[in-house]
Amino acid sequence: MKKTTYLTIFTIVNLTLILHSRVFAQTAPVNDTITGAITLKQAVEFALRNQPAVRQASIDEQINERDIRIGLSGWLPQLSSSGLYNYYFKGQPQAGASGANIPSNAGSIRNLSTIGLTASQAIYNADVLLASKASKYSRAYYKENTLSSQIDVVSDVSKAFFDVLLSQKQLDITNEDIVRLQRSLKDATNRYQAGVSDKTDYKQATIALNNSLATRKATQESIKSKIAYLKQIMGVGGGGPITLAYDSTRYEQAASIDTNQTLDVNNRIEYRLLQTNKALKSLNINYYLYGFLPSVSAVGSYNYAYFSHDFSNLYNNAYPTGYVGLTLNIPIFQGTKRLQNLAKARLQVERADLDIINTQNTINTEYVQALAGYKSNYTSYKLVRENVDLAKDVYKVVSLQYREGVKTYLDVIVAQSDLRTAELNYYNALFQLLASRIDLQKALGTLPVQ
Repeated sequence: MKKTTYLTIFTIVNLTLILHSRVFAQTAPVNDTITGAITLKQAVEFALRNQPAVRQASIDEQINERDIRIGLSGWLPQLSSSGLYNYYFKGQPQAGASGANIPSNAGSIRNLSTIGLTASQAIYNADVLLASKASKYSRAYYKENTLSSQIDVVSDVSKAFFDVLLSQKQLDITNEDIVRLQRSLKDATNRYQAGVSDKTDYKQATIALNNSLATRKATQESIKSKIAYLKQIMGVGGGGPITLAYDSTRYEQAASIDTNQTLDVNNRIEYRLLQTNKALKSLNINYYLYGFLPSVSAVGSYNYAYFSHDFSNLYNNAYPTGYVGLTLNIPIFQGTKRLQNLAKARLQVERADLDIINTQNTINTEYVQALAGYKSNYTSYKLVRENVDLAKDVYKVVSLQYREGVKTYLDVIVAQSDLRTAELNYYNALFQLLASRIDLQKALGTLPVQ
């Protein structure tokens, strides 16, 4: 019997270690890098893998899954073992006090030991039943929460990406403007030295060039800060630079969207989150409404008792006891606690309904504003796109006429300013249109995250 007892204890310990070994397992972090000129798609995909907010939402989803399994574990049989050893230096154990099956003729007892196994199985339990019903909605809620984080990341990364590209195109335009101004300054200097014009042209060219040089420096520093922000929301670690790829044809093609789409609030992740949250709160009403029902469990226990006057003979003989039965727990009066919780749960559902109504109104307003912004930016883009070619032609003609002495230098400055403004307006309109397209897709609930 001693061998059997030790084998039982050894088996229980080993099973405990095996079942808990996975808790201490850790996965090694995966290094994710991005190199070369990256496109918007690559930037978004990298952010979806590495942005902390998205990763936290994914972890929250996994934590919720563990919480569900913790709650549902109450439906499984609960098994526990216990053991004790007592040495009685005065008096001896009594059957009722020790729980052991001690015969009346056991004689003098100084050493007592018991080893037992207890099992219980829930038949009906309100808490476990609530966990079972809520698992479906809580899974949906955290999946939707992860999707919400992904949508925010796609929107933020796309806008930040376009913002960097816009500043880079502004820098390119400024560099081209500087080249033209340097050429104009050289022409004005030569004309002044030849006595063809006074020093006013030379000074005006110098002023315009200095202004463009200052603008270039400000734009360069602005690009650094905007790239830093883009890296932050992408989840890029380290201080290394990143290069963005620009494809004007693709962006112009992607700028259009069907403005005849109708708004469906069910497509908005915020609305679905509120609906799921309401469903979870509604479960609490039934939980407290039927809280008067008893909890029923099946129980069983099996114990071995060992006792002897001498410790060396303690485990020579075993005296087993066992039982099976039912336990019933009936809540009779809880000081109106159940009724107050029921009223609270109903108020929480009512408040959730008001949140849904308010969100519906907010979504409709966001859609109207996004649609108006997109239409306005689309019209501006169509109009200013033609201005670039016109401004280039005007500048070429005026510059040539200035060299021939037909036009004044003031006309050249105006033509240069018009060309620069037209180019800046074009890129500003293009990227504002792309950003407003993202706002419209987000308002419609159709912004893709894959």
